[in-house]
Amino acid sequence: MPARPLPQVSCAGPTRREAIAVGSLGLAGLTLPRLLAAKERAPVARPKSVILMFLLGAPPQQETWDPKPDSPAEARGDMGVIRSATPGLILGEAMVKTSRLTERLAVLRACQTNDNAHSASGYFMTTGHAHVPMQVENAKPGAPNDWPSLGAVVRRVLQPRCTLPAAVTLPEQAANDGNLTWPGQDAGFLGRAADPWLLHCEPEKGSFDVPGLALPAEVTRERFADRRRLLDAFAARGDSPDPHTARAFEMISSHGARKAFDLDAEAAKTRDRYGRSRFGQSCLLARRLVESGVPLVRVNWTRVAGAPNNGHWDTHTKNSESVRTMMPILDAAYTALVEDLTDRGMLDDTLVVWMAEFGRTPKINPAAGRDHWGPCFSVALAGGGVKGGAVYGASDKLAAYPKDGRVTPADLHATIYHCLGIPLDTEIHDTQGRPLAICRGEPVKAILR
Repeated sequence: MPARPLPQVSCAGPTRREAIAVGSLGLAGLTLPRLLAAKERAPVARPKSVILMFLLGAPPQQETWDPKPDSPAEARGDMGVIRSATPGLILGEAMVKTSRLTERLAVLRACQTNDNAHSASGYFMTTGHAHVPMQVENAKPGAPNDWPSLGAVVRRVLQPRCTLPAAVTLPEQAANDGNLTWPGQDAGFLGRAADPWLLHCEPEKGSFDVPGLALPAEVTRERFADRRRLLDAFAARGDSPDPHTARAFEMISSHGARKAFDLDAEAAKTRDRYGRSRFGQSCLLARRLVESGVPLVRVNWTRVAGAPNNGHWDTHTKNSESVRTMMPILDAAYTALVEDLTDRGMLDDTLVVWMAEFGRTPKINPAAGRDHWGPCFSVALAGGGVKGGAVYGASDKLAAYPKDGRVTPADLHATIYHCLGIPLDTEIHDTQGRPLAICRGEPVKAILR
């Protein structure tokens, strides 16, 4: 049956029936208003962005940011070290490209969750609040562990100034084997309207459709234009039916929004620079999104076919082989992102965070691997107001425990909020309406400019 034509807009403005037609976009398949329904908060003084690289499984600190070449063989493993551009700073041997860029980044060598479970420690790292109870693997989302993720808080606070969603996660959600999704990645008690926009995509495969940006087959461009005119008529008389529907129309009709996802607009040389892997092209997509005004993009590591340990950084076996297989992918994507942001004059306003849920054990296990370790690990930050060539904190001789400069997940969140320009006393409200500060930590001032 052909679609019933919408009524014409009269000089008196839209009718109630027309209002229902405009508001029924969801019935026609345009579900984007749900994605854009975030409550308003005051915008920050100046626009900043964060690209959060979450390296699922957790790379070993001993083979990356905190090698211990003088430790016993059972602790240091069989991988060597290389010098970096920063005097006195050594890195794991596989971080060849990263070693040349250390003057643009800061390393936190004494981060700690004290939780050895992927999902529970991951919750701590992504919300800034410890999971209750700790040490629970395959923990599920939901109360009492329903503190909103970093992206959800950013979305609640900054969405009013964004056409695109203020927080995007790609190319998939973080989950244990068996697709067991970790808690702490959604909006928790803030409600679904503040969820980061989860974009399942495979950008390495060329063109891909972005859910919510394309019109359903049954909605023609003419029909969409009619509804756009109705919405404008409502706005003209000061009686817009739904601000989230208005933002949905804006996003769907925005050339800039669609352009942000068009990786084909990038030169082949640039795409090669990031690497044609799923992770590399996701990092490139993240750069395009922040360039288009998205304040926070989280890029999750995804499985590398043929690599040990299911292609994640959970190196229980063959630790060295895993690092040597996967680090070239990470090294290329990370350095391409930092260099690309620098070349475009964006690095000072974009914080790039290299992080994971925890670290790896100080000793090699019988399977030549390293196991889960929450007591001490490293995080790296580049750009966004961070001092380059800086190292904060130190671990003991085995990279097992903090020696000084301990940093908690709450402190890391405070540092990120600071770099975004979001005051730490900004309040959100729980399900009972109680005001809560977004963060309980303190920024790591020693690494900030």
